[in-house]
Amino acid sequence: MRILLTNDDGINAEGILALYKTLKPLGDVTIVAPDSERSSVGHGITLSYPIWYKKVYKNNKLFGYGISGTPADCVKFGVDVLMKKQKPDIVISGINWGCNDGCSVFYSGTVAGAREGALMGIPAIAISLDTFLAYDFSYAAQCGAHLVKIFKKQSMPKGTFLNVNVPAINTKKIKGYQITKQGTTPIHGLFEKRVDPHLRDYFWMSGKTPERKNDNSFDTYALNNGYITVTPIHCDSTDHQFCEKMKNWKI
Repeated sequence: MRILLTNDDGINAEGILALYKTLKPLGDVTIVAPDSERSSVGHGITLSYPIWYKKVYKNNKLFGYGISGTPADCVKFGVDVLMKKQKPDIVISGINWGCNDGCSVFYSGTVAGAREGALMGIPAIAISLDTFLAYDFSYAAQCGAHLVKIFKKQSMPKGTFLNVNVPAINTKKIKGYQITKQGTTPIHGLFEKRVDPHLRDYFWMSGKTPERKNDNSFDTYALNNGYITVTPIHCDSTDHQFCEKMKNWKI
């Protein structure tokens, strides 16, 4: 299996290293990731500047390629340049430092990396760990490897990818995998006002954690309730039902 591995936290992030270690026994892993952190860049691509890349070594061995672009750039570059002769069988993006549930899928560079793979007709998975504190990524990496093994036996519709979020709790308390829908609760709704040393006002955007509910059919609540959430996301954002109704409009 040819695996293209990327992220948005940068090629030197702990999450991508942990995932690489668990994926390496499953196939040929090519790492193409941003040369520095590109969190929350969404699905942006680089058009106004050239794409630079460099080989990154760990323990005197080639680890991967650092790209001067976004996660979406990395997948494009990986597929169209570095793996041009042998396309990847699957694209894996992560492990992200912090969850990417609900509306985060619109902002996340990690999710965009997987979406780019799906747009190119390649099965893809985005994996995130629900913490911003120092944490062990090994369990989340094992979850990623487990899902990759399932891909060998199952197929996925073109244009669809999996968005996976892992709780950062004691592994004994994790309740298992839950197939979920994407939550729609807005992430950011708070702006904290502060004053800089020059007495100028500025604002720091923060988020309010959604209330814990028992509706485990949505990723946000299932994740908060101790489940590993697996949400199939489709690249086609068209509201097909409303599209049919609009055909009756006099536009």
